[in-house]
Amino acid sequence: MYATERHRLIERLLLEDGRVSVVDLARRFAVTTETVRRDLDLLEGEGALRRVHGGAVARERGSTSEPSLTERLGSRGESKTAIAARALAAVGSDFRGSIFFDAGTTTGAVAALLVDSGPRPGVEAVTHALQLAQTLATGEGLGLTVIGGRVRGVTGAAVGADTVHAIEGFRPDIAFVGTNGLSAGFGLSTPDPDEAAVKRAIVAGARRVVVVADADKLGRELLVGFAPLDAIDVLVTDAAPDHQLSVALDDAGVEVWRA
Repeated sequence: MYATERHRLIERLLLEDGRVSVVDLARRFAVTTETVRRDLDLLEGEGALRRVHGGAVARERGSTSEPSLTERLGSRGESKTAIAARALAAVGSDFRGSIFFDAGTTTGAVAALLVDSGPRPGVEAVTHALQLAQTLATGEGLGLTVIGGRVRGVTGAAVGADTVHAIEGFRPDIAFVGTNGLSAGFGLSTPDPDEAAVKRAIVAGARRVVVVADADKLGRELLVGFAPLDAIDVLVTDAAPDHQLSVALDDAGVEVWRA
């Protein structure tokens, strides 16, 4: 295979998966890892990708990149609905207690399915996300507490010291938490320090932490870490984590639920 053919295939794989591995590419193309590294260096010089440890990611997948709420609402809708349906198993029909909903489109899908599942007397929902609050407010028999603060436009959620302080006063039975990245070495991460502080407080206070994350989040590392793997109880996703992440999750005692 000519180098130009490899380069086109690498760019196509990045478009489809967002990330490529040196070892996987060497195996796929039947070339040495040194050859793959030279290919990646050349493509990085052309602005087609960004090199990371062990491979490369698409240029727009930097550690601070963050799509808008509108963009995320239109992305991977079927996957998020499937993940939400699987995650809702953590809240049986006879559940009585409190649930914290982190900001995010996948956590929002969980909230919507909870509301659609029928009357929920004895259940108190808590959130700092405006869009989720609107959804949860329509739930029959469902109590709702909304935590305020400075609203960050990208996520439509309250952040800041006052928000964090308020969340620290809660001890919910279950927290559904979203993440922008989840990796074996860095744990859970997000691009923004204010968002990370809020998520850190949610994870610290919850009795059971259920992380909902589609396959696009697996193996990613964003700028700010907010929880190690052993701080979460369940990961609900729509794809099998790679070997390294699977081992790390198992070592951390995390249950993996596949949608």
